[in-house]
Amino acid sequence: MASKVANISDIIQRVASSCLTNPIVGCAARQTIGDAMIEDEEEEEEEEQGSKSTEKEEEEEEEDDILVRIWEEEEEEEANALKSKRCGGSIGMKEVLERVKEMEAFMSEVFEAVSAVKRAYVSLQAAHCPWDPDRMRAADASVVAELRRLGRLRDRFRRGGAAAPAVPGAAAPLREVVAPYEAALEDLKKELKAKEAEVDNLREKLRTAAAAATPPRGGGSGTGRKMGRFHSSNSKVGCISSLGSPVAPTGELFETCMQEVKSASKSFTANLLSLMRSARWDIVAATRSIIDGSNDSTGNLTIPDVDPHHAKHALESYINRKIFCGFENETFYIEGSLSSLLNPSEFRRECFARFRDMRAMDPAEILGILPTCQFGKFSGKKYLSIVHPKMEESLFGGVEQRRQVLAGAHPRTGFYGEFLRLAKAVWLLHLLAFALDPSPSHFEASKGAEFHPEYMESVVRFPGGRVPPGFVVGFSVGPGFKLGNGSVVRARVYLLPRA
Repeated sequence: MASKVANISDIIQRVASSCLTNPIVGCAARQTIGDAMIEDEEEEEEEEQGSKSTEKEEEEEEEDDILVRIWEEEEEEEANALKSKRCGGSIGMKEVLERVKEMEAFMSEVFEAVSAVKRAYVSLQAAHCPWDPDRMRAADASVVAELRRLGRLRDRFRRGGAAAPAVPGAAAPLREVVAPYEAALEDLKKELKAKEAEVDNLREKLRTAAAAATPPRGGGSGTGRKMGRFHSSNSKVGCISSLGSPVAPTGELFETCMQEVKSASKSFTANLLSLMRSARWDIVAATRSIIDGSNDSTGNLTIPDVDPHHAKHALESYINRKIFCGFENETFYIEGSLSSLLNPSEFRRECFARFRDMRAMDPAEILGILPTCQFGKFSGKKYLSIVHPKMEESLFGGVEQRRQVLAGAHPRTGFYGEFLRLAKAVWLLHLLAFALDPSPSHFEASKGAEFHPEYMESVVRFPGGRVPPGFVVGFSVGPGFKLGNGSVVRARVYLLPRA
């Protein structure tokens, strides 16, 4: 240890002595060493700064690259979005145009289906007059088919509108929607079958009645006897049951039918008078013309103008005079048959059988099946005699109904239907009159005749219900009948004071 210390001290001494002997060299060396150290430090700093700047430049370059890539990506995204927007707009317009075309096609289908329903319904109406069961069945099937087509279009529309706001019940299954209609259709089919069977039965009865009403000219009674047996054996067939029909012609039944004629006559007269007033007719002048055209007066009776409120009686007088004309003949002078004289008993039975069969039928349905039967000829002839062409043109603006009647058809109008009810009531009364033995004798009161309460009935009501003395017949309103049993159906008259 002592040797080491000696050595260190020796070294220090030698260094110190050398420094003292060579000071400049030592300072230069120190300066040189210091400068070298400074230079080394500066170089190191420059190197560090260069490396740092290089790293910074590299980082900045990387950041610029990243920003460029982001900018390029954003531009690419914007371009793609713009492109997709343009493409989407064009695609949207195409979809809208296609949707509009679909809706136009759908609406044309709907209009076509509605038009087809109307055409089928018109065909169904046309099949009723004249009555044609085959055409009716075909037209009915066509109507049902077109209605089903409309139902399918409705369901198709509802399914197509599923994206729209929900409608209650719109999403119901098709089966649930159609089920009520199918049930109703089955019920209608059953009713149709029943009606067809009823119509077939009535058509057969009418055919038989028409054949019985026109016996051979030779007066043979074989056919009539067969028809009589047919009616008697089939009186309970169809809707006309013998339970509610009379079993024999009687005076009481004739009086009941006369009341039906009176009711139908009043109803038709009221209808015609209403049309005349709507057409602004001069009712007083029309009444005067009707009275002057009635049967001639006996004596020098001067009839004043009838009260306008009583004009209905004058018009009813005119109608009854026309429709009862020819009542005493077995065919109203439509044909020249003499069956009532050649075979009176057989003819009476046939008349009563036809009376029972026809009483419950609708006159329009009868003429729809057999428009040219005897009743059809009677109705057409009486309509043409009651309704003058000028009258019809004034009331309806044309003579279309008259043209149809002249052609052998029967119009389906309310006015003609009202007339048919009156014609049927008179026709039934006529059949019953020729079914009675002896037949009722028909009479009318003449102008100026004395009022006899046992043979006449006043259409104007007087205070107390009694006709004052001094009143005579102004004109006859409805005919009277004297029955074989002695009872009298009084004639209806319009009374006026003699003075």
